[in-house]
Amino acid sequence: MPDLPSSPSPDSVPALLQLDAVHKRYGQLQVVDGLSLRLKPGECYGIIGPNGAGKTTTIQLCLGLAKPDSGRILLMGEPVPDSARHARLRVGVVTQFDSLDPDFTVEENLMVFGRYFGLRDGELRPRLPQLLAFAALESKAKARISELSGGMRRRLSLARALVNDPDLIFLDEPTTGLDPQARHLIWERLKVLTAQGKSLLLTTHFMDEAERLCHRILVLDHGRRIAEDTPRALIAEQVEAEVIELDGEGLDAAEQILRPLVQRLERSGDGLFAYTRHGAPALHALEALPGLRVIHRRANLEDVFLKLTGRQLRD
Repeated sequence: MPDLPSSPSPDSVPALLQLDAVHKRYGQLQVVDGLSLRLKPGECYGIIGPNGAGKTTTIQLCLGLAKPDSGRILLMGEPVPDSARHARLRVGVVTQFDSLDPDFTVEENLMVFGRYFGLRDGELRPRLPQLLAFAALESKAKARISELSGGMRRRLSLARALVNDPDLIFLDEPTTGLDPQARHLIWERLKVLTAQGKSLLLTTHFMDEAERLCHRILVLDHGRRIAEDTPRALIAEQVEAEVIELDGEGLDAAEQILRPLVQRLERSGDGLFAYTRHGAPALHALEALPGLRVIHRRANLEDVFLKLTGRQLRD
């Protein structure tokens, strides 16, 4: 029987984006500190971290909008920032805040943006129905931006980022401020893009968003990589399998009861968090304290985030 051709190893597949030991400082503040990452074709790569962790600066560096102090960045195989303009021809960007032109209609925003990539009207116009359908904005083609809801504007920003049929799309907190329906529709559209072979680099503060969408996640804090893996692997490696959340009367007593029964306890404000491999013994013991409100759940990515970056508020 002839040997079957072997699949290429993940490391042998050319990266659409590669950072090697990148540093960036503003004055005395080290914003990006020796960051390395590699984004492969067809994956959604997430970056999560507290405010000020360096997420947006990292995107600016990747796009050539800021210059690293040291290290190497390759975008679509091109050195950045030297060849950033050429590399960006194959890239789409959804910024944290909408930058739609209020003087144009929905379809005019798409047409004008396409011209920035050197696309002619004859190339763009046949693609408008497809882009509008992707954004669920078919009925709003002639509408002004002021007539759109927040969710519609975010969907239009995503459609606009696809005008040049990019291989890689940067999304900086794309669902911030959206209601659950709009957020779920954006998630559905992003899953369609990865199914089509597009690559995404996503920053987000929504841990459920990262857990649902991302193939791999980088946890960033103070500009440094503190963890990187698949969502499931991060949860399995970093936190216990089950979480018991408590609040109400009797937290001090609950803490004493739980201490020998769980692997880790955290007190935060008026709440107590117990992390355990097996929750049944702890839950049984807590029945002696009827004044408590108890939530028992599986560990998730938010537990990983809080363990690695802390519960302190970041401004």
